[in-house]
Amino acid sequence: MEERLQKLMAHAGLGSRREIEKWIEAGRVMVNGRIAALGDKANPLTDAVTLDGAELDLNRERMIYIALHKPAGVISSLEDEMQQGRATVRDMIDVPGHLYPVGRLDKQSEGLMLMTNDGDLAYKLTHPRYGHEKTYDVTVAGDITDAALEEWRWGVMLDEDVTAPAEITVLERHGTHTRLEVILHEGKKRQIRRIAAGLGHPVLRLVRLKIGPLTLGSLEPGKWRFLRPREVSALRRTVQERAKGEAPRKPFTDAQRSPRDVPRRTTRKRKGK
Repeated sequence: MEERLQKLMAHAGLGSRREIEKWIEAGRVMVNGRIAALGDKANPLTDAVTLDGAELDLNRERMIYIALHKPAGVISSLEDEMQQGRATVRDMIDVPGHLYPVGRLDKQSEGLMLMTNDGDLAYKLTHPRYGHEKTYDVTVAGDITDAALEEWRWGVMLDEDVTAPAEITVLERHGTHTRLEVILHEGKKRQIRRIAAGLGHPVLRLVRLKIGPLTLGSLEPGKWRFLRPREVSALRRTVQERAKGEAPRKPFTDAQRSPRDVPRRTTRKRKGK
């Protein structure tokens, strides 16, 4: 079945449609030995398509890995299930085919998202058993105390369970707000926002900077790029190391802590009880 060249090539993971259209306009793409033009079609089963003289394999779906800087106000879904006209992360990427977000960021949050059609990698990066590290730049309201930070580091009660230990570094302190680096090894729904609010310091801004070895870098809000081969290799290596039995961090149980170490919100009793 014939398809437009830019659609076929984009579906094979060679680039975005806009990039491929530029290649066609520059005369870099040929079909059966003839220089292609915009609007040309090809059949991947019968036609020979080349880019800069190298023949392309357009018959199978290639694995696609994309880093996206999700802006605030965009939902981390493939479609707006509530039919409210909200922008989604899928709307932002001009690449055909099935792409899925690896994990989520709530609508108000921003930062790094990985989009891919590699189901096995996506599963192993998101399943709680692997405990992959995620790094966030978080600004909370007020001057959060060291005691509150220590409680957060140890773990607090959330969804009837104690959260896993978190690595938290104070980056800046101001009278009206505090900026933190927060590293998590789990991903409960709206975890950082709920914990910060429970400690009396609601989140003002939340940006995800890293997923495992993958970094946001200088990617601007609303922009995306294909991952470099070395980045894909690093993600796969991280997944393999976890799969071989490198255990992620586990929450401390109350039996493993001294009474003074147990988070106050897990031990406080009502008056008269």
